[in-house]
Amino acid sequence: MRAPTPPAARDGLDRRPLVAHLLYRLDVGGLENILVELIRGLPDDAFRHAVICLADYDPAFRRRLPPGVPVYALHKPPGRGPGIYLRLGRLLRRLRPDLLHSCNLAALEGQPVAALCGVPARIHAEHGWDMGDLHGTRRKYRWLRRALSPWVHRHVTVSAHLAAYLTERVGIPASRVEHIYNGVDVHRFAAPAAQGAGEGERPFVIGTVGRLTPVKDQATLVAAFRRLRELAPERFPQARLVILGDGPKRAELQAALDGAGLAGQAWLPGSRADVDEQLQRLDLFVLPSLAEGIPVTVLEAMAAGVPVVATRVGGIPELVDDGVTGTLVPPGDTEALAKALRGYLEAPERGRREGAAGRERVVAHFSRERMVADYGGLYRTLLARVDTPAPGEGG
Repeated sequence: MRAPTPPAARDGLDRRPLVAHLLYRLDVGGLENILVELIRGLPDDAFRHAVICLADYDPAFRRRLPPGVPVYALHKPPGRGPGIYLRLGRLLRRLRPDLLHSCNLAALEGQPVAALCGVPARIHAEHGWDMGDLHGTRRKYRWLRRALSPWVHRHVTVSAHLAAYLTERVGIPASRVEHIYNGVDVHRFAAPAAQGAGEGERPFVIGTVGRLTPVKDQATLVAAFRRLRELAPERFPQARLVILGDGPKRAELQAALDGAGLAGQAWLPGSRADVDEQLQRLDLFVLPSLAEGIPVTVLEAMAAGVPVVATRVGGIPELVDDGVTGTLVPPGDTEALAKALRGYLEAPERGRREGAAGRERVVAHFSRERMVADYGGLYRTLLARVDTPAPGEGG
């Protein structure tokens, strides 16, 4: 059965519909990486795109978008800033997009603005929680999602865990919730991890990638690395720790390593453009986060053939098959994480076996092509609706 054909674009400039992507800020991060991959992956002859940032954007990260995709910054001040929605409304009336795709709670309030501006198709995606609501338990945020849901035609979640949250705890009908997993470019990470790493006198490289913020909890990884020295004193001189990324916790993490006398075995280079190459140098990837949706960095590590140790939070158990592609540990548990690190340090062949299984899993279930096809199908379905509800009906 052929996919429905969208009508001509509302702005009259092109037959291709214009998709406006609304998010808080365009900067280095998993959500932003998914946005870039989605825009790159959707066929040029089917859609046009514009990116709207409530706050601002990083000029270097913006260059990852395809040429010709405009990015608008509304410069939202800290706090509520109600004037931001007047500016958003003016921009939407000027652009006349056919579909609004907002991401995460910070952008959800743009949905009624889009409806009142006549945007006929509206999607809101949930990618995960942050320190303000680690477990999705804050009543205020559940109420806000439920109150604004009538303005949204489809809620998209990146994990089954988040889908259950919306239907069971927020109260959104399951018929209006769509689950689309994040996906990565499996070809970009095709090179296997170094063969024979961790054997003899070769270093055993433990690494992580992400923003250095409290919710990512790299401090527990640093503490576990320090504890590893006590648990495996004979093998520990081979161990190396790599923390890729930047953020407000960087100086604190470096100070903790320096204070423990581990600076010579650790590397904190900040953000890197060659994450794919850096992942392929790892023997073990660790994600110690306190909350996650479907973390792109875990998918990338698995695509690179690297075993994963991660916390049992959010959608991570949907990615990491405990004992098959990696190991799951409780969040914030230094001792459990250190023992997991020791297991791989002392048995590198286990890591190679689990890394290979992880790559097979990503190729089969979490490719960029599958993610792009799913979003493209949803876009086409909503754009082709002849009975699009009036603002506020949310059918």
